[in-house]
Amino acid sequence: MKRLEERISQDGQVLSEHVLKVDRFLNHQIDPVLMQEIGKEFAARFANDGITKIVTIESSGIAPAVMAGLYLNVQVVFARKRKSLTLSEDLLTASVHSFTKNETNEISISKKYVHKDDRVLIIDDFLANGQAALGLIDIVKQSGAHVTGIGIVIEKSFQDGAAKLRQLGIRVESLARIAALTNGKVTFTHKQVEELV
Repeated sequence: MKRLEERISQDGQVLSEHVLKVDRFLNHQIDPVLMQEIGKEFAARFANDGITKIVTIESSGIAPAVMAGLYLNVQVVFARKRKSLTLSEDLLTASVHSFTKNETNEISISKKYVHKDDRVLIIDDFLANGQAALGLIDIVKQSGAHVTGIGIVIEKSFQDGAAKLRQLGIRVESLARIAALTNGKVTFTHKQVEELV
């Protein structure tokens, strides 16, 4: 998605060879117009998949997921990373390690929001090592629902997350694919990705 790549180049900050900061438009301050374009793109890519529910993880996946839900006309459910007085029983849970924050969280979704007849699209902001996506897949499978695919805003193609997911036979659609973060610069990859479905 050209507009997203332009925004990453313009406003993204390379902190290291593994860390890209995009808090000017995605995960602290949110650009609603860009999120609308991202949601529309995800909806177009998964338009023929019979999606009945979108699942994401708090907090940075929520904005693109909600916009995709708007275009697909489906509900969006987000996994919480922290316990809450109102989210305490009948939970689907999984452990997820965050490379960026160097911490492991138990994520949770109430069983009443994802059902065995759902066709689920998972959406997240970043895909690096695949831990968040694998945790969400685990939760969806616990519900008995079907993971139809995964939409990723920014994929770090130099890490193994996308390959892990594709080896599981899961369709991954990434809107911006980064080949490298070197010398303070973002390099994108536009190579076709072979699906293993």
